[in-house]
Amino acid sequence: MVRLMCAEPTEPAFPAGPALPVSELADEILARLVVTYPRGADAGRAGEMAAYMKGVAPFLGIMSTERRALSREVLAGLPRPDEADCTAVAVRCWRLPEREYHYFAVDYLRRHLRSCSSAFLPVARSLVTSVSWWDTVDLLAAHVVGGLVAADAGLGREMDRWIEDDDLWVVRTALLHQLRFKSATDPDRLFAYCLRQAGHPEFFVRKAVGWCLREYAKTDPDAVRGFVARHRDGLAPLSVREALRNVGA
Repeated sequence: MVRLMCAEPTEPAFPAGPALPVSELADEILARLVVTYPRGADAGRAGEMAAYMKGVAPFLGIMSTERRALSREVLAGLPRPDEADCTAVAVRCWRLPEREYHYFAVDYLRRHLRSCSSAFLPVARSLVTSVSWWDTVDLLAAHVVGGLVAADAGLGREMDRWIEDDDLWVVRTALLHQLRFKSATDPDRLFAYCLRQAGHPEFFVRKAVGWCLREYAKTDPDAVRGFVARHRDGLAPLSVREALRNVGA
């Protein structure tokens, strides 16, 4: 089972995969980043932010608005990346201890996901399963993994494997990857995933079951109400409450 608490974070160990690409662009970005971000550090805020995130990682203490401004400074004048650059930037940021560097990586991938092919999915998985907590996993699920699947429907078969995974964050990612699909959602896959993990012991999975249903209810409320009515006894109360929050029983 994944450990949720980490009082003394260490450098993440990434699952075996392709070698880290050589990237001059990543070299430049990381050189700028580790000089620019510390300028916004605040030790008091850092402690509060780390505590809020249950000690999963240390923080510099940079508020999101300031962080985005610093990111623009880091990226000013730089070219668009290719897939190798995206991989190098993401993995190298993830190897830095402070959480703001991980946020930078997620933002960078969201901005440049069109530069990445389906082959990027194992990299996304390594990010999901390293220094895992909802603050990065949910964005990776909806915006990176979901974006890759939207561009290549064949990756749905990989999501079918992820929903069976022993890692709760991989399961949560599979549940949430269609979060932004709206009318393009595959309801059969969505509902099957919810049933497959309806009895999961972890809060974060049961919450994700309700969340993905609630989001799809914005597109097809009748389908979600009908699904919950048919399977209420097998769904966790938390999942039911989340699913029906905006559409009623």
